[in-house]
Amino acid sequence: MSPDGDDRNDGMSPEKPWRTLDHADEAQYRPGDRLLLKGGERFRGSLTLDKEEAGSPTRPVVVASYGTGRATIAPRGKSGITVYDTAGVEIRNIALVGDRKALREGVGIAFRNRLPGARRLDHVRITEVEARGFQNGIGVGAEKGAVAGYGDVRITDVSVHHNLEAGLVFYGPAFKADHPAYAHVGVRIERVKAYANAGDSTSVERNTGSGITLGSVRQATVTHSEAHDNGAHSAAAAEEGPEGIWVYDSTRVVLERNKSYRNRTGSRVDGGGFGLDNNVSSSVMQYNLAYGNDGPGFLAYSGQPTGAHKNNVIRFNMSWDDARKLPEYGGIVAYGTRMTNLQIYHNTVVMRTGGLPSAKAVGSRPPALRLRDGMRDVRVHNNIFATDGGPLVEAQSAYGPSTFRLQGNDYYSSGPWALRWGPWRFVSLARWRATSRQEMLHGRATGSTGDPCLAGLAASISDGAGAGNLVPRCRDRAPVGLGPEALGVDPGPVDYFGNRVPKALTVGAVQSPSSRAPSAEPSPPGREPGGRAESSRPRI
Repeated sequence: MSPDGDDRNDGMSPEKPWRTLDHADEAQYRPGDRLLLKGGERFRGSLTLDKEEAGSPTRPVVVASYGTGRATIAPRGKSGITVYDTAGVEIRNIALVGDRKALREGVGIAFRNRLPGARRLDHVRITEVEARGFQNGIGVGAEKGAVAGYGDVRITDVSVHHNLEAGLVFYGPAFKADHPAYAHVGVRIERVKAYANAGDSTSVERNTGSGITLGSVRQATVTHSEAHDNGAHSAAAAEEGPEGIWVYDSTRVVLERNKSYRNRTGSRVDGGGFGLDNNVSSSVMQYNLAYGNDGPGFLAYSGQPTGAHKNNVIRFNMSWDDARKLPEYGGIVAYGTRMTNLQIYHNTVVMRTGGLPSAKAVGSRPPALRLRDGMRDVRVHNNIFATDGGPLVEAQSAYGPSTFRLQGNDYYSSGPWALRWGPWRFVSLARWRATSRQEMLHGRATGSTGDPCLAGLAASISDGAGAGNLVPRCRDRAPVGLGPEALGVDPGPVDYFGNRVPKALTVGAVQSPSSRAPSAEPSPPGREPGGRAESSRPRI
């Protein structure tokens, strides 16, 4: 397609392209077809693929740009590209820009499975795409009445920004704890930037303004992605707020090597960096950085009495100055109804709150770690919790070791040492240990209050190299953590920066024997190649 083309052409070559997207939308696309739009040009209209089109994972239909630059699709008050009840589709190197009406009613790219039964549609590729000015930038869902959604989904090198409700969202049918099912299987999200998705100030019945949201997924990974400056205009009266990157009604999800920062909430809830929300199981948040969020850096939460929030891990993450607006949260926050078997270990949390306006009020400084009722079998070990005088830990009740076990953590304060455990306030580790029976292992005292020598306690954090401020500078006297044998847990192969985890563990997210971080970002994993598009019928 080209603005210089003619819809009477056959569209089979750059010399005889089609002219309008309306004409291209009328075509029937069979497996192997390609619709190519001239790079650098703008095309008004929308494209829809229905269940009679595409459908082949081995010979996908491709929508892409050709020539120099990226083509732009500008729909008229609705979605840009919509795929109904089919897959075997690849969308590459396209920009989608919504107008004022699309901001309320459209989706940049929408994959929607409405088929009855459990038929999952395989092979979705979205790469090098920008989507802005829509209700949601990219949406992948199982619509009402459908059980299954999409499988083998890869979304890479994508920018979703300045949308109303979310940047990237997956959703499915309501979760049933007695018969758990997940609409989408085999999802990989890599190098996605979701920012300035502001939220809907009029929407009080649901959360809006998130960066990346995964619902009803099984076996999913979000890696090397960023969510920032989202949620600023979410509704003040909303009962649920936005998060940077979060998961619900899902299992076997990995959030790793991502950054989530300066996310906001218009209300008194949420606004955090990362979250494992209702009905999430067997999932991991690891090697992530959260900072400057209104709400918690890392949240594990269950508000439903299903018992489905279980067997999750939060490890080797860094939280810096989170809960800026909402001190009722903290750097890491965990609570919920019937939540079981949560592991929180080898994280570094720094909370500098002395300069916050809310810090002037008694009891309003957020802690590094907050624990609330509703959980059991929770292990918290080998973390660094550091504050500038604010509470290191706040626990809603005086939990015993049979419910919560805190072992091998470092509790450092550059100001007064404070820890709240149920109705009691402690000013020393020894007194808290003696009263609570926490920080004990086989009759031996564990835990420490040593200075981890974090530059971040005094320095400012920057978008480009903030993680370096959370690296201990005195490795020769860094607090030693408990070994994996003593804790009965496998810490994994590497630390935050990708350094191999040694046998003798130190506390916190960084295990390198060097006093200097190798880089400001974690080492990337091997890049997974996208699907190969074989095509026999280009449409230009």
